[in-house]
Amino acid sequence: MDRVRAVSDRRWRAVSGRLAGRGHDLRRAASRAAGRVPSPWLFVLAVFFGTKIVLSALGVLALSAFDDVPWAPPPDETTMREQQRAVSGHRALALWFAWDSFLYDHLARQPLDEPWRDFGFPLLYPFLARPLAPLLGGDTALALLLVANVAFLLMLFYAHRLGERLLGDDASARRFVRYLVLLPAGFLFQAALTESLFLCLALAAFHLAERRRWLLVGVVGFFLAMSRSVGFLVVLPLALVLLRQHRYRLGPRAWWTYVRLGWPLALVPAGWLAFMAFCRWQSGDWFAYKHAQETGWGIRVQNPLAVLWHGLTETPARDALRVWVAVLVLAVLVAGARRLGLPYLVYGLTMVLVPLSMGPPVYKSLLRYLIAVFPVALVLARWARHAGADAWLTAALALLQGALFVTWLAYWTHFII
Repeated sequence: MDRVRAVSDRRWRAVSGRLAGRGHDLRRAASRAAGRVPSPWLFVLAVFFGTKIVLSALGVLALSAFDDVPWAPPPDETTMREQQRAVSGHRALALWFAWDSFLYDHLARQPLDEPWRDFGFPLLYPFLARPLAPLLGGDTALALLLVANVAFLLMLFYAHRLGERLLGDDASARRFVRYLVLLPAGFLFQAALTESLFLCLALAAFHLAERRRWLLVGVVGFFLAMSRSVGFLVVLPLALVLLRQHRYRLGPRAWWTYVRLGWPLALVPAGWLAFMAFCRWQSGDWFAYKHAQETGWGIRVQNPLAVLWHGLTETPARDALRVWVAVLVLAVLVAGARRLGLPYLVYGLTMVLVPLSMGPPVYKSLLRYLIAVFPVALVLARWARHAGADAWLTAALALLQGALFVTWLAYWTHFII
């Protein structure tokens, strides 16, 4: 019996040794494979898939829970839910479509050989979906979602690269990426909307500007201006990056340097002019987009500070709450201005004040617009260098975003967009 046990033990040790060796080989192969992935893609992919899995699971669970709640959504929300079901029978996909998503889908399908009347939005986002749709069986909605999520992935990459350059180390860059994703309405980066595309291009433009790749800045800026109406104004903070690199020197010789190096910045407003030319070609009106916004949404350019004051003092509580969030964003920008530097302070102020200049209709979408203010995440990344502060801030932002995400799903979409 003892001899049988000894043989059995030897065989078991041999098998265990072989399994351990194979496990070691697998770990070593996995380590080599991970080593071949260029930095910071492992971290970026982890953030991308982690947020995708968590939010999709939370969304499906929340919607399933609401099925048994005996309430009726408002009439406009009922229409949107029907549009979502038409997009996909899978809730994990359909929940990422809301309001403007269906207008982008319409623009992605609009034939170019017929006169257009819909110019309320810049056209880069729906036009990027056009060549993808045939590869997806003609599904323009799915193509829009794919464009938004590829842009989200690239947005995370450029955020990390810019964070490394501005904050000085990998740990701070990772905090910046994390806080950017955790901004209150950051879940919209995964939706079929323009948020991820716009911020991807903005971060890429600033990253390239910091590296003094001005021709590429101009090319990226051209498309940035075509992604969102505020995009062409980013030329100002980009120009300030150029001036800062030369210590804001003035004089004939300095101006010649600025012109010689920074002439590609003219491509940024040229992108918006290209959109206006498309409006003229299709409708005969250079300002068709402006007139569409005025008649469709009541948007008219106003004093943003007056709109801010009106939102704080003369609006329902839900609108005042959203305006107070804008005030908080402005306060963070001002408090962190010294460390941010003039270019990023100007960018942040532009992304807050320009939406407010559209007047009271902006209140409904203010939380959506504010996630473009990426310098806020830069300031938070600097403030939260201590591990304890970082953990508490991360938890607080995650809980706030989770609450807003459930609000978005619970027939209160208009609180966010």
